[in-house]
Amino acid sequence: MSIDWLCKHHTDLGKEQLYAVLRLRNEVFVLEQKCPYQDLDGQDLSGDTCHLMAWQDDQLVAYLRLLDPTSQGGDVVIGRVVIAEAGRGQGLGHELMVRALKEAQENWPDVPVYLSAQAHLQGYYRKHGFEVVGEAYLEDGIPHIGMRRT
Repeated sequence: MSIDWLCKHHTDLGKEQLYAVLRLRNEVFVLEQKCPYQDLDGQDLSGDTCHLMAWQDDQLVAYLRLLDPTSQGGDVVIGRVVIAEAGRGQGLGHELMVRALKEAQENWPDVPVYLSAQAHLQGYYRKHGFEVVGEAYLEDGIPHIGMRRT
């Protein structure tokens, strides 16, 4: 199966694409992980937010967003990293991160990248050059840790 990768500035995001993004995030973060939280945080359509998406047979199978450093205090911030259940086990997570780092470099050259990782995924993010910054903390009942790539 082929994967179609798209990275779009929020102003270029179609309503069907935005709906698919919000649906996938809700399915995984709220329903699957049983974590009721306010996903719609006002950042999806602000600043220079970009949305990186992987589509397979017209289904969104992987996603993350890149928040611009101007709105985030100096770092590009990767967030809402999610792989659909149907897309798991295909290496999409690593491809998603490689593409995200490439997009960050192209859009904001030589700017550090920060993310708030679920603590059990530290090893995954270390493979992509991220290092732990700060102490672990609970976010919506799930242990998280800040990680940064310079």
